[in-house]
Amino acid sequence: MELYNKDTFSEDILPVVIVGNGPSGICLSYLLSGYTPYLSPDGFHPNPILHNKLTENPHLSLFDQDLEYLCEGLEGRSSNPVAVLFDALLLPDGDFGVDCASPLIWRHEPERATPHLVLGKGPPGGAWHAMEGSMLTLSLANWMELPGLKLKEWMRDKRRNLRNDRATPAEIASYYQHYVTKMGLEKSFACSTTVTSVSRVSLESGCSVWMIQGLQRRASSGEGDEVIEVPFSVYAENVVLATGTHDIPARLGVEGENLPFVCHSFWELEAAISSGRLDRASEPVLVVGAGLTAADAVLAAHHLNTPVYHAFRRPVSDPALIFNQLPKLLYPEYHKVHQMMSRQQHKVGETVVNLSNQPLSSPDDSTSPYTCYPGYLSFPKHHVAAFRPDGKCVLEDERGIQTVLQVSMALVLIGAHPNLSFLPEHGRPLALDSEESISCRRNPLDVDPYTYECVKEPGMYAVGPLVGENFVRFLKGGALAIACDIARKQSNKLQENCTTSSLNIQLTNCTLEA
Repeated sequence: MELYNKDTFSEDILPVVIVGNGPSGICLSYLLSGYTPYLSPDGFHPNPILHNKLTENPHLSLFDQDLEYLCEGLEGRSSNPVAVLFDALLLPDGDFGVDCASPLIWRHEPERATPHLVLGKGPPGGAWHAMEGSMLTLSLANWMELPGLKLKEWMRDKRRNLRNDRATPAEIASYYQHYVTKMGLEKSFACSTTVTSVSRVSLESGCSVWMIQGLQRRASSGEGDEVIEVPFSVYAENVVLATGTHDIPARLGVEGENLPFVCHSFWELEAAISSGRLDRASEPVLVVGAGLTAADAVLAAHHLNTPVYHAFRRPVSDPALIFNQLPKLLYPEYHKVHQMMSRQQHKVGETVVNLSNQPLSSPDDSTSPYTCYPGYLSFPKHHVAAFRPDGKCVLEDERGIQTVLQVSMALVLIGAHPNLSFLPEHGRPLALDSEESISCRRNPLDVDPYTYECVKEPGMYAVGPLVGENFVRFLKGGALAIACDIARKQSNKLQENCTTSSLNIQLTNCTLEA
């Protein structure tokens, strides 16, 4: 869809504009397009309390029910109640790995559709198109799917097999892109767009709406493959932030972090490997961080037989480490990294092993403590104190003891922040703590738990990682909450218009008596 600058005539004001075309934006678009969930006539939920509540009004769609009432008493792995509810309805007993049928049935009711526009920088699927293509996703395959299209069935049609019931990011990205086409949502998607401003503007009528401005990349009408950026502006009664949090890599804020050998994304490691700048003869790579992206980097470098130093702040046994929360059988590759972190630690007071001189495969009779995983050494409870121009990195433990490492490349993989530069003050006034930067885990946006409307900005909603939901499995609940609230607003608006029209008719037909 091509966008243009528009004037603020009433017919040009959309009910909803969604900024972000990842799974959050796609799922919300599906719900706003008339796809409506009902309790199936033979639907059954294993939670007896929830089942009884659903059967009280079986003729009503989920959109027409009291979500807060349905949420009462439910528990799950999300802190957002509607996310727990919708997950329980789509994947009953999903935490136990049981493939239990959903009690919901989906009906397409076009009369319920709410006109909307979804803006995204790339193709539908968002950041999934930029993720490393061969690694397996953390979530089970059915946790990644969206309503109405089973991921396993789609992959079966593509003649692909799931490995350990998990898919790759490339497969997930392709699924999301196909989903938009399959469900007929394309007419609401405008891709290749970058939003530069979202602000309130007042109309002559006295009411205010959102003005969303940006640039859309298009092929030039002239000869050649030139791409031009065309400015656009659209207006909306409600705006939904569904941008995710992968835009801006988090930084350490230490001396030398801007040196050329210090990188902040997994893709820079891939580029170094692809170009041949990094191989088994290179000086060790330093990986900083203890999340899944850091683990992917360790695996990639280790697979290349490039030595790896691995530094992280927490102890290996810390329950908060993601590795300590993953079942070993489902995630063998991450369990391997956790074993490496645990079994091959640098001991305080010992001379650092020069991994460049270490054999890539250990002899059977070796007595060295560092030969379980040759070419790897972890530094738990360490942080980076500085990077030096000569390729050295200074690590420091909790007691202030420093260790200097010679490296070819340093990968700082400690998370990312959302890019909300199109909002005043980068959106910080919308967060739980307006004095701090927005963070998915520590400082998400402050929203109503049952509508996902921003507490400090009526008419603006947020969904997905911006409100603390990192897993596709749970962000679908945010889409449900927003769709229900917008449907309620549209219904109220329609009733007000009907009341006003009725009043005008009565005034027109009445006569004044002297």
